[in-house]
Amino acid sequence: MDISKLTKQLNKEQLTAVTASLEHILVLAGAGSGKTRCLTYRIAWLITTGQTNPHNILAVTFTNKAANEMRSRIDSLLDEPAKGLWVGTFHGIAHRFLRTHWQDAKLSQSFQILDSNDQLRSIKRLLKALGADEKVYSPQKIQNFINSQKDEGLRAKNLTADENDVWLNQMIEIYQNYEENCQRSDVVDFGELLLRCYETLRDNPHLLEYYQQRFQFIHVDEFQDTNNIQYKWLQLLAGTTGKLFVVFDDDQSIYSWRGAKVQNIQHLQQDFTDTKLIKLEQNYRSTSKILNAANVLIANNTDRLGKNLWTEHTIGEPITLYRAYSEVDEAWFVTEQILNWQGKKREVAILYRTTAQSRQFEEILLQKNIPYRIYGGLRFYERLEIKDILAYLRLSLNRNDDTAFERVVNTPKRGIGERTVVMLRSEARQQKISLWQVSVNILANDKLKKRAASSLHGFMTLVKNIAKLNLPLRELIEQAVIDINLVEHYQKSGKEEAQGRLENLAELANAAHQFEQQYNSNASVLNGFLDHAALESGEKQSKSSDCVQLMTLHSAKGLEFEVVFLCGLEEELFPHKNSLDDFNLEEERRLCYVGITRARRFLYLCHSNSRFRYGERSICKPSRFIEEIPKELINKVRL
Repeated sequence: MDISKLTKQLNKEQLTAVTASLEHILVLAGAGSGKTRCLTYRIAWLITTGQTNPHNILAVTFTNKAANEMRSRIDSLLDEPAKGLWVGTFHGIAHRFLRTHWQDAKLSQSFQILDSNDQLRSIKRLLKALGADEKVYSPQKIQNFINSQKDEGLRAKNLTADENDVWLNQMIEIYQNYEENCQRSDVVDFGELLLRCYETLRDNPHLLEYYQQRFQFIHVDEFQDTNNIQYKWLQLLAGTTGKLFVVFDDDQSIYSWRGAKVQNIQHLQQDFTDTKLIKLEQNYRSTSKILNAANVLIANNTDRLGKNLWTEHTIGEPITLYRAYSEVDEAWFVTEQILNWQGKKREVAILYRTTAQSRQFEEILLQKNIPYRIYGGLRFYERLEIKDILAYLRLSLNRNDDTAFERVVNTPKRGIGERTVVMLRSEARQQKISLWQVSVNILANDKLKKRAASSLHGFMTLVKNIAKLNLPLRELIEQAVIDINLVEHYQKSGKEEAQGRLENLAELANAAHQFEQQYNSNASVLNGFLDHAALESGEKQSKSSDCVQLMTLHSAKGLEFEVVFLCGLEEELFPHKNSLDDFNLEEERRLCYVGITRARRFLYLCHSNSRFRYGERSICKPSRFIEEIPKELINKVRL
């Protein structure tokens, strides 16, 4: 890299950060300010100026995509591969270390990694071996407990509980058994990778000294997303001689629900006293009006370092605020604007707070033949919880629907094991009848053990009772969800996942109500709705890359679009009703800030006068975030 070209390729603040003296550098990089460029140029500058060599540099980030991009940019700047340079995700770097030092880590050379699904299966096997009932000890909750403890850097032996806290004592005991099982099986889960790496360095002074001397320059991207063990690992590795170059944006810290601690920024400044803070505030993405809206909004958060984004771009169009009559009206408005958009569809994004909100947009986009893609998720009718309840409803109408039968016969778990299902399947094939009819025959002839027979009989009775429900379609679905016990079933998963699934079930009831109001056939309304759902799910997502992008605000981080529709800006939806305390409200505001700063040229804010939620139409209050944006920046479409 020609050093003289730096001044042409970097702005003043970027150049200050890239060429800063060899101390701990904290780069507060606003949205669209070129943080990745700053980090990669810093590494290239250190190497090109001869201040160090690739062997002495470590760079960590959170995704493989970001790590690969970082590596590619560095090699391009240097005009050759930077041999010896370690670039990767936290987990990738930890895995590389453990493969090299497996003996010190008390692992075998051939240890294996458990992904999330394998880990859950391992926990289920453990519970079975311990004779624990999964209905009492949810495998998903245990998985979340174990992973959260590892994120904090805690082993089972580090945990204590009051003798009266039965639940915590049981969790600690299961965690201890899980650790012993993993060690005996020579496997490590994702959380274990970093925790084991940290402990191995901490407990082996010769290794710690080697890596502290080797990695004299440690670069960290998206530092605001680090959890406790990641910070402790970085702190240990830096020691007293390593120099940190940390890029972060405290205003984009939106992942506390999965362990990220924005407070790590404060801890770093306290633990490493010789730090220099540099702010990147020039934005290369958005217009002035969009940035001014973001600046004023986020200024309402109190616990932040503070920055003010600005741009040399045009002032831009006013932000459009649309006040819809209902969620249907909101979706129609967005669709009409997309139809009028002359650019590529892939430059348009519809952002929302909860996954359930996608359903209304999907239906109208399909009606208008506008190609779309759910970014980072499944379309509404393809989601697990929706397919589960629809399978029950299908089976209640058609007992010979073997696909529906197999999907829900043991969902939620009711003691009908795979062996029983295999036997039913075999009998049905031999007799050329449905699984339901085989079940009737087998129960009549006492061919099953008592427990399996009781469970199968209970399941069939449940389906028959759903078929007997004489209720409006929305109420039928709501009652079926209760009778099947799906709420408790999904609550066994993590809090965030369960909340999303239950919101989707509520939205399915809304969809059913909307469908019934418009239905004008003499045929069964339930049959009609199931046909409608099947046709909706049967529409394949366009293979074309030119699609409107639908996504949650959490999925939108790191992306940018010409046109952004930020929808559902209503109190208790966004900010979410579960996030109205001071700490979570600030994170909700950061999430709104992220949404606003995804837009390059056109930003639409949408809210509705009323919304059909949880079985009734409710009057909605506009989100406080709308009020926090200066009125002179907004063009109201409907008063």
